Amino acid sequence: MILKGFSYLLGDDVNTDLIISGRYKFSISDIKELSKHILEDVDPQFYSRLKPGESILVGGKNFGMGSSREQAPLVIKEAGIVCVVAKSFARIFYRNAINIGLPLVEADTSNIKEKDQLNIDLENGILKNITRNYQEKILPLPQVMVKLLLDGGLVQHFKKYGEIKL
Repeated sequence: MILKGFSYLLGDDVNTDLIISGRYKFSISDIKELSKHILEDVDPQFYSRLKPGESILVGGKNFGMGSSREQAPLVIKEAGIVCVVAKSFARIFYRNAINIGLPLVEADTSNIKEKDQLNIDLENGILKNITRNYQEKILPLPQVMVKLLLDGGLVQHFKKYGEIKL
């Protein structure tokens, strides 16, 4: 599974309330509408700057810290973001992302700049920065996780097979 896109930089400790503000989480139930408010408190124009299917969020340490609500990874996926690359992830955010089929990649993000073109090979564990002409090894995802992502996440996998079928 190869993911491609352009980087949108965020820092360390991006919490779920920054990803989707609490003022919207309970008042907007339509995920398409909710996703229009992604990272609005960081950049009010963030959603309008995204290119669905071509955008990769890049964070630092502890991406997704905060609440255990699934709205945060759901709005990221619904906004058309290909994946999130960060130095580390909050564990509950990581689990929620896999459950809904949002790929997460742990990597050293220190050398990635805004709008760098990235290619990420999840199965072979390679992150290529096309813009800066370098690549680095990342921990490849286990086949079971790749299968779940290809099926759209754990929920979709269960809908499809009625069990874990790998």
